[in-house]
Amino acid sequence: MLDLEHYLNVLSHKPCALAGSKPLLQWREAGRWPACYDELWNRLRSRHGKQNGTRTMVPVLALGREFGHERLRTASTATVSLGACDVAAVRYLLTEASLQKAPPAPIDVGELARYDRPLPSVVDYDTLLLSTPCAGTA
Repeated sequence: MLDLEHYLNVLSHKPCALAGSKPLLQWREAGRWPACYDELWNRLRSRHGKQNGTRTMVPVLALGREFGHERLRTASTATVSLGACDVAAVRYLLTEASLQKAPPAPIDVGELARYDRPLPSVVDYDTLLLSTPCAGTA
């Protein structure tokens, strides 16, 4: 069985060869090519044209090497469901978990707590809105 990943570098230079390639056919037969890839590929082709859309699909497939194919499948499905059609969107969905930061831990301010003051109230400003307009001239 031919592995489509081995041909991605060549396909980036000759993207139209992807559609009729034997590795793609074998991936489809083996169930390694999910329907979400076709949907994403169709969106890329409608947005960028046949050649450039396919050229854009090749880096999406290359993300499988870096993140694993199961995660790529999940991210591709999410990308399609969100209505996006971009390699950056797929990459973002693959890396979003690492972008999440833990909330900062509270800091003990100790003696500085005595300088705490209540938050100001803006209730008095509402009276300005309800009062009569200013009679002055500009």
